[in-house]
Amino acid sequence: MSMALNPQYDAIGKGFVQQYYTLFDDPAQRPNLANMYNVETSFMTFEGVQLQGAVKIMDKLNSLAFQKIGRLITSVDSQPMFDGGVLINVLGRLQCDDDPPHPYMQTFVLKPLGDSFFVQHDIFRLGIHDVA
Repeated sequence: MSMALNPQYDAIGKGFVQQYYTLFDDPAQRPNLANMYNVETSFMTFEGVQLQGAVKIMDKLNSLAFQKIGRLITSVDSQPMFDGGVLINVLGRLQCDDDPPHPYMQTFVLKPLGDSFFVQHDIFRLGIHDVA
């Protein structure tokens, strides 16, 4: 079964990123991110730690200790996928509480689900190149 490429991929990518970070960056709203992940088939790799399923992903996100997030989005690059999904790559800068700002990259794969999407893949990595 082949699906058409979604011509709205760029707007979908930018809209998703705005919605995702609006929820993520507000500790009171962060639990609502659970609705964006599938209970079984979502994967997240957070700073090299791989998690599967909405429950484990949310356990990780809810365990993050910072309260205040300053975020600058440099670019949102999206591509349409042949199953109707959207691949999104975000480059930005992140400042948590009183830490210095760090560059980061985050990659999402949105999978179509009815009239909407869920996050099937999510990879987050700070751009810190220090080696032990």
